[in-house]
Amino acid sequence: MTATSSLTAADLTHGRSVVFRNATVLTLDDGHHVLDGADVLVSGERIAAVGPNLAVPEGTAEIDATGGILMPGMVDTHRHMWQTAMRGYGADWTLTQYFVWYYLQWGKTFRPQDIYAGNLLAAIEAIDAGVTTTVDWSHGLQTVDHAEAAVQALTEVPGRFVLAYGNIQQGPWEWSAAPEFREFVSRHFGSNNDMLGFQMAFDVTGDPAFPEKAAFEVARDLDVPVTTHAGVWGATNDDGIRLMHEGGFMTPSSIYVHAATLTRDSYNRIAATGGSASVSTESEQSAGQGYPPTWQLREHSIPVSLSMDTSVWWSGDLFSAMRTTLGADRSREHLEAHNRQETVTNCHLRAEDVVDFATRGGSKALGLDSLIGSIEPGKKADLVLIKNDASPVMFPVLNPYGHVAFQAQRGDVHTVVINGRVVKYDNHLVGVDLDKARQVIEQTVDYLKGQLGPDAWTEGMHPEIPETQVLDNPYTYTEWDAGSAQWKGTAATESSG
Repeated sequence: MTATSSLTAADLTHGRSVVFRNATVLTLDDGHHVLDGADVLVSGERIAAVGPNLAVPEGTAEIDATGGILMPGMVDTHRHMWQTAMRGYGADWTLTQYFVWYYLQWGKTFRPQDIYAGNLLAAIEAIDAGVTTTVDWSHGLQTVDHAEAAVQALTEVPGRFVLAYGNIQQGPWEWSAAPEFREFVSRHFGSNNDMLGFQMAFDVTGDPAFPEKAAFEVARDLDVPVTTHAGVWGATNDDGIRLMHEGGFMTPSSIYVHAATLTRDSYNRIAATGGSASVSTESEQSAGQGYPPTWQLREHSIPVSLSMDTSVWWSGDLFSAMRTTLGADRSREHLEAHNRQETVTNCHLRAEDVVDFATRGGSKALGLDSLIGSIEPGKKADLVLIKNDASPVMFPVLNPYGHVAFQAQRGDVHTVVINGRVVKYDNHLVGVDLDKARQVIEQTVDYLKGQLGPDAWTEGMHPEIPETQVLDNPYTYTEWDAGSAQWKGTAATESSG
């Protein structure tokens, strides 16, 4: 048996049994049991045993988890991975500026190799931060070649991914009807592969003609879930939810991203049909989709998962998502109470809740809860060890949920196991070609700089408000005007002219 003190990444060969020793284990099982000083044995792809002082097979690699927190792998249910090549570029953007840059101007210049580059870097970044399952909300797939590039990147990284196929340059009733789309789905998703799942990703504008109905019918025919940006100020609203509901397209597998500017009627429809919300708190706080809605979702008992949206603005980890979600929910609770001349003496949303959102909430939303999301014997071994002996922040660990939500960060992710395979150990990635990712990203950045030119490249990071460049509805597939935002009169005329 390999001694803990001398264990190296080379000892952690794929297929070898691994045991974590003496961890604080957040099982996230139905009872949310927390086990102190426990062991977790991984054999093959699955968790073989959980408990104290486990007897393990000869040759099992031992990882000393003393002082660390072992938790299920985190699940991000909404990440535009193709945009990671533009990391931090839009730090000062509003949502409108994002729409203009990606939907109306430069997003259409992305080539298949640029989709590949963004996806490759995003996939590596995810597993490095302990996000073991990521939904690639891939709405940059202008052609099947772009989609092939996206899948190629995802399959090169040893993580668990779901390709959510979309194309913001066309109406979903157009791209979903193309024979090459169905051929692509059949080619890559015909078998039951829990390492690469599939969704359709498109939004419902609220146009009374409901042209998106055709895309929902394709999804129903293919028996795949739909993920949609709902309740986004100036883009998608209650009309879209109503049309989905009246058409019978709201199902338990439906994921409503943001869900921030909806009425009680829409929340009731989501709750009644069993759907869930993917909350991107950093995004909603900064971009303007609406106030982060967990305070309303709690009221309607709508299940929540977390997501980080896009690295063109924000961090690529869920530690920030947990932290900001707690802050936003509590801030709203205090504000509402103060308006009533009351004082909050007990926070409704707890650290334990957001850790659940980041793990079990995601597995349930994706229909993978029988496989992942908790640390229980028989489940797939998607595990994250938070441990950093070089950090003064990693001791004492008194409230493990609070530690994960408020104290830990991605630099404290010591070990990551996905499907029984160690992909990160001792704070270093294992079996990942980071140099290749850096090379393809540099090529994409150079290409985009050349497409924009130096002036437009610089101005893109510091844009003025594009008052005459966008309609109420940024989805310019139809002439329908939502009539709910500020761009009126000459602005709408110039935009549609």
